[in-house]
Amino acid sequence: MTEGNKQRVFSGMRPTGRLHLGHLVGALANWIPMQDEYDCVFGIVDWHALTSEYTNVELVHRSVLDIGLDWLAAGLDPSKSTFMIQSLVPEHAELHLLFSMIVPVSWLERVPTYKEQMQQIKGRDLSTYGFLGYPVLQAADILVYKGELVPVGEDQVSHVELCREIARRFNQFYGPVFPEPQVKLAKAPRLPGTDGRKMSKSYGNEIQLGESADSIRRKLMPMVTDPARVRRSDPGNPNVCPVFDLHKVFSSGEDQAWVREGCTSAGIGCIDCKKRLLENLLPVTEPIAERRRRWERDPDGVWEILREGSRTARQRASATLEEVRQVMRLEY
Repeated sequence: MTEGNKQRVFSGMRPTGRLHLGHLVGALANWIPMQDEYDCVFGIVDWHALTSEYTNVELVHRSVLDIGLDWLAAGLDPSKSTFMIQSLVPEHAELHLLFSMIVPVSWLERVPTYKEQMQQIKGRDLSTYGFLGYPVLQAADILVYKGELVPVGEDQVSHVELCREIARRFNQFYGPVFPEPQVKLAKAPRLPGTDGRKMSKSYGNEIQLGESADSIRRKLMPMVTDPARVRRSDPGNPNVCPVFDLHKVFSSGEDQAWVREGCTSAGIGCIDCKKRLLENLLPVTEPIAERRRRWERDPDGVWEILREGSRTARQRASATLEEVRQVMRLEY
């Protein structure tokens, strides 16, 4: 299903807190230009958030608005794409239920991220059907719109492949209803947080979209660097420095060369390096922060965008479910 000659794209984000720079460079920077080339549906997938945050429903509820604000601030345009809230389109749940009738448990148990997250996420009981069935709901999210392309990072490729297998199995049983969506690999450079680990809300090391310049400066100036560079006179190694990883994303090639030369020769200190990073980062973040502040003054307007987009999405999803019920002989 396409709009005109445009292929349909679906992608979503879990509302578990405000977005940060990692989301900007890993997802939003790829989504924004796609709006002009594809028929895009972007989902705030609150049911997905509940698979791990089922005891923290206030966080999920509050974060739906935050995600909407961050999308608008970053530059997603509701006149070019469809914003929707998953739980406002119950057809996602119905298709998930029908898919769950045909998906072998062994398919879900072999998903690489399932075992990884079971081991890594501590303090929460994730031995639930919802957590195991997460990829089935994800397949329903994509296929309820007959999505043809799914922009993901390499760590999510296995989920899209499972979606393809589900579509193929359904089509074999009931007839050709669903496309087999293709992966659209997103450029997702590694973005470290202020402690050197991957930027993540769970680590508390993130720089949020919409943060003020002063706040970003306070977080970046004490940021960890090359641990072997103890004194200002010690030469450093940019290849092991998290600050240089940020330069790779936000600084020009000329500035990266300046940092590399100055660091390896001890011609500049870490403070000099961070100041140059701020000179390049703040022009990216300040317009986003300004747009977010502007939208924060009109939360009703943001909610209306999300609700209107959800109504549009539901019309598309309802058409798919009518076809599904017909081929599964569920029309009475």
